[in-house]
Amino acid sequence: MLQLRSMIQVADNTGAKKVQMIGMPKKGNRTYGYAGDVITTVVKEALPYGQVKKGELVYAVIVRTRKERKRSDGSYIRFDDNACVLLQGKDLKDPKGTRVFGPIAKEVKDNGFNKIASLAEEMY
Repeated sequence: MLQLRSMIQVADNTGAKKVQMIGMPKKGNRTYGYAGDVITTVVKEALPYGQVKKGELVYAVIVRTRKERKRSDGSYIRFDDNACVLLQGKDLKDPKGTRVFGPIAKEVKDNGFNKIASLAEEMY
């Protein structure tokens, strides 16, 4: 579960290292995000020659959260860090990068992000 102003690691090769969550498009007044949700972010740390620059507004999908989440089968899923993958746009489900690092939650694929799921190393 991520809330507004949360600092999130980036799990792809776009050049961004950390982003800050500033909103959730199309979710109304909701302020918490879970794995598979699209969020609006601002790049806070970036590599000097990456695709994105510091201060740039980008959309991302949450792929890992530290807070456990109950699944419909009764099991719980949680990860060691909070991470996201940057997207091409708000309504596009394609990633900006060409690689995804680390495991991702199964909810990401369930929400229609098949390209990100196929690029991921593992899916839990």
